[in-house]
Amino acid sequence: MERVVVTGAAGFIGSHLAEKLAIEGYEVVAIDNLSRGKLDNLEPAKRRGSVIFHNADVADYDAIAPLFEGASKVFHLAALADIVPSINDPLLYHRSNVDGTASVMEAARSAGVKRVIYAASASCYGLPDITPTPESAAMRPQYPYALTKLLGEQIVLHWGEVYGLGVVTLRLFNVYGPRARTSGAYGAVFGVFLAQKLAGKPMTIVGDGTQTRDFTYVTDVADAFVAASKSDITGESFNVGSGGTYSVNRLVEIIGGESINIPKRPGEPDCTFADITKIRENLGWEPTVSFETGARLVIEHIEDWREAPIWTEDTIAEATADWFKYLRTSTPE
Repeated sequence: MERVVVTGAAGFIGSHLAEKLAIEGYEVVAIDNLSRGKLDNLEPAKRRGSVIFHNADVADYDAIAPLFEGASKVFHLAALADIVPSINDPLLYHRSNVDGTASVMEAARSAGVKRVIYAASASCYGLPDITPTPESAAMRPQYPYALTKLLGEQIVLHWGEVYGLGVVTLRLFNVYGPRARTSGAYGAVFGVFLAQKLAGKPMTIVGDGTQTRDFTYVTDVADAFVAASKSDITGESFNVGSGGTYSVNRLVEIIGGESINIPKRPGEPDCTFADITKIRENLGWEPTVSFETGARLVIEHIEDWREAPIWTEDTIAEATADWFKYLRTSTPE
């Protein structure tokens, strides 16, 4: 049985990837420190095949290095996410997303791993000039989270070039689906809306709702990781998106219910939209779950959001105030 390592395996995307790998017959070494992930997320994968869980922090090299022995591939998804927390505690994000990535890459090199696939972020594009956005677009991280994910991507590509590892980075756009995290002031809009709907609260639309997002269903993303791992291509970055872009207002229509509008947050793009030509042509990957189908599947799991924090006008306004404070302190006079 071929052994693979998945970091961040108890998280949203990581647990879906672990499940897919288990179905395909891999022995999955699942690493997570449970700071964001949940053990329950791994239950479907465990029912499907061989999954061995280890509670470990990827930034702790001595703890994780022995876990890579005998692995042929590594899927590195462990990271801290969200905008405002990264602004308030940038060193914590640097340790997790930058130091943690260097630790993973060195553990992979030392263990003789042949291939590493890294979960990069479309947030690195910042406010892109071009939509659909190609991989050649300028990198303009707007806040510490995006910067740490970009630095992590550069570490992966650098280790690949210097040490001869086969590496690919996947820049993920607005991933959604069952098991998505529901915490965080800048958490996934699906989670925010569904928690509000369950609580009988109106959905809080930021701005006028005409902004669009490249909502990409989580099982399509898991498929992209597997496709990248089976390719001989190395040293490349690929966008992973849905092939479309959809308005927040359309999402509200699909979920159904009352909504209110709150002020637009600064620094957020009006549109995220991946150009997926490169991954389609080089890896043969195509998204298969339409936005409408994926949204309905999420709504079928609406009970997953019953215990989620309820974001109201007041709590979102507080998070927005933190964002404005960051802009004032980081922008030269």
